[in-house]
Amino acid sequence: MSVLKLENLSYTYQGAPIKVLDHLNYEFENGKIYCIMGKSGAGKTTLLSLLSGLTTPTDGKIFFKDQDISQINKYNYRSQMVGVIFQGYNLLPHLTAAENVQLSMDISEKIFPDKVRHGFAALAKVELGEEKATRRILKLSGGEQQRVAIARALSYDPEIILADEPTGNLDGETQEGIITIFKKLAHEENKCVIIVTHSPEVAKAADVLYELTPVS
Repeated sequence: MSVLKLENLSYTYQGAPIKVLDHLNYEFENGKIYCIMGKSGAGKTTLLSLLSGLTTPTDGKIFFKDQDISQINKYNYRSQMVGVIFQGYNLLPHLTAAENVQLSMDISEKIFPDKVRHGFAALAKVELGEEKATRRILKLSGGEQQRVAIARALSYDPEIILADEPTGNLDGETQEGIITIFKKLAHEENKCVIIVTHSPEVAKAADVLYELTPVS
């Protein structure tokens, strides 16, 4: 069964005459990595915003486990069911890595028996130990910050991970490490991982590739 399903999904910016997305019918399952590729202007980031519930479709529907997400509490959907990894990381620089992760756990409103230990465990999953976890964000490299962003998205155990160009600013070796993390999340932890990317290396790691083309 698909965890996410798009049914004739379309989107038009307010006041714009041309659709950005037009009648998309995609399905996403747990345990797989999906890559969304396409030229600039094809609507990749817009699609990710729709999947995360941050944007509402102009036409069509998005289903989470056969339930129209427009009928789900938007706050609960975004803070518990979907984890988003932003292109610019969106971490709070005055906090440590662990504090960034714990803040995300607080926002989710889920109950954790030991929040501190759970946060360190989420960082350990992305291969950041306690020494790095207690550093402020600006004391970490770009690759380490991306790992913190992934740990933050994982911290409340969502089924779906959405990532916007997660390796765009990273060197080849660091990119490989991030790809390995996504593979483990999908294939070992049964997450549905959806990645918007221009990277051929990330695309090679995908189980399913969706190619968006600009609407003419």
